[in-house]
Amino acid sequence: MNNKKQVKLIIPCRFAYLNCWSPVSINGGEEKYSICAIISKKDTETLEKISNAFEEVKKNNIVNWGGRIPKNLKTPLKDGDMERPNDEAFKNSFYLNASSKYKPKVVNRKVEPITNEAEVYSGCYGKISVVFYGFTSGDNMGIAAGLGNIQKIVDGESLEKRSVLNEFDVIDEENFSLENIWEI
Repeated sequence: MNNKKQVKLIIPCRFAYLNCWSPVSINGGEEKYSICAIISKKDTETLEKISNAFEEVKKNNIVNWGGRIPKNLKTPLKDGDMERPNDEAFKNSFYLNASSKYKPKVVNRKVEPITNEAEVYSGCYGKISVVFYGFTSGDNMGIAAGLGNIQKIVDGESLEKRSVLNEFDVIDEENFSLENIWEI
């Protein structure tokens, strides 16, 4: 990939669908590390930087798209209110999915490595480095987001749908017996 044809940004966001510790296959594709970055619509500065990056990628890749910008050019930035209207985490936000076949480095506020996987999860807030680049795949042409590294800044409410806290109640040890396990 020619570096002149890609644009790198640091994006402040909330982490969702975070796969930074081990790669996953999405829809049967190649296993990759990935993140869904939720960006508040109030963060106009970041959204403007993303828009400017898209314009630069378009300009730098027009030759690859037959000398013109395709009418149906795909971009990774989606409107959460339109695409995920029933998901509270995406309300009043945009989001983009970024992935890489290479494992991202994950650091804390002091840029120290985080090795405890439980510290970084869907729902945290932080920054990600992203490289936007043009692609052509069959009839599809667009801009993709390559995941670089991840910096966790602060905890947030977990976005995991299957949180153990949502599935089980605390069992009082004083009143517990095997005879009443079926009553719990």
